[in-house]
Amino acid sequence: VQLQASGGGLVQAGGSLTLSCVASGLTFNTHGMGWFRQAPGKEREFVAAINWSGLSTYYGNSVKGRFAISRDDAKNAVYLRMNALSPEDTATYNCAANEGVPSAGYSNYLEYDYYGQGTQVTVSS
Repeated sequence: VQLQASGGGLVQAGGSLTLSCVASGLTFNTHGMGWFRQAPGKEREFVAAINWSGLSTYYGNSVKGRFAISRDDAKNAVYLRMNALSPEDTATYNCAANEGVPSAGYSNYLEYDYYGQGTQVTVSS
């Protein structure tokens, strides 16, 4: 199983970015997908998740109303649209996949079965 994240980069405060995560080696439409981020010296933080059907989405408090997660099962991809970015959003973002329904919730990093490498997002002030 591979999860390939991309789309990170350098953006000015107030700008937008869209991250992509493409999965291979798994049955994508049976997996919920999540995004997490970690900044240097900080704990890993839940960003967003979408369930296997795409009908339910979940967001961390710090990104609600600014970020949007979506999925395209035909492309085995999950996206994270990030708007109104601030320097506090600077972090390495990675995606994760969970088969079925996580017992402890989508915000629990350890509930996921597969993890991708990170993509760096840097927001300048």
